[in-house]
Amino acid sequence: MKPVYLINGFLDSGKTSFIRFTLQQPYFQIKGTTLLILCEEGEEEYSDKVLKASKTVVHVVEEEADFTATKLLALEKQYQPERIIIEYNGMWNMKGLALPFHWNVEQQITCVDASTFPTYYNNMKSMVAEMIRKSELIIFNRCDTVMEELGSYRRNVKAVNANADVIFENAQGEINEIFEEDLPYDLKAERIDLDDNTFGIWYIDVMDHLERYEGKIISFVGTVMKPPGFPKGYFVPGRMAMTCCAEDMTFLGYACKWDGCDALKEKDWVKVEGRIAKEYFKGYNGEGPVFTADKVEKCEKPRNEVIGFN
Repeated sequence: MKPVYLINGFLDSGKTSFIRFTLQQPYFQIKGTTLLILCEEGEEEYSDKVLKASKTVVHVVEEEADFTATKLLALEKQYQPERIIIEYNGMWNMKGLALPFHWNVEQQITCVDASTFPTYYNNMKSMVAEMIRKSELIIFNRCDTVMEELGSYRRNVKAVNANADVIFENAQGEINEIFEEDLPYDLKAERIDLDDNTFGIWYIDVMDHLERYEGKIISFVGTVMKPPGFPKGYFVPGRMAMTCCAEDMTFLGYACKWDGCDALKEKDWVKVEGRIAKEYFKGYNGEGPVFTADKVEKCEKPRNEVIGFN
């Protein structure tokens, strides 16, 4: 079987930039020739240096009528590639795409310009759907100006292809955004009870979306930390988390205000219940998440003292 990587998307959606970047990565290098079939040519180009270093030859197919199994077999015979990358034209019919029988699509990826996605989705919905229906990965780039819309874009994609991985990128790179529908608890509930599997996710999401939790009752089991110089009436309940390996540990917790914290000792295990809000706190040198406890009770330490980071 001949491995094929199919990259689709409309013109200027970032296909060329993605392929060019991938060709330069060590993990993507092979001994033989890569045949890159271009079905359209945008503003971005492939440099001779990149093509030579990755042993890639380029063939342009300008007309959809020429993109047939017979013509593709002729290209295979001509170039004798070890693998094939197809930069497909977004205006061509994906549904009628026919490859030679022994060409196996190893991965299909769709690139999307997030700034123009609504236009294409609203006016060419069937074409967009055919692009993403069989794609394993959907990459939204140029997200800087549409950050508030990314949740709806993701839902649009998942409605067509629930199994696709969706990545959002801005000028700085990949956006590590946690969407409400991905959270392992119900944000509509008045009370959220955290456990070993959800505490780390909650901690991270509070950093970016504190407004999601203001006014809600939050409860969790944590260990007591009393940093030197902490104001009277405050402590930090939290959990030790392993970020990647046993040698890489960090403590996750936010400042907590409670009148009875003088009775708590460092490393006590407690069950905390209360509410979190954005407040000024000296330890933050400004405003940040501050937990106000309604109830703090000493408890047994959990079976797993260390949790996963996410």
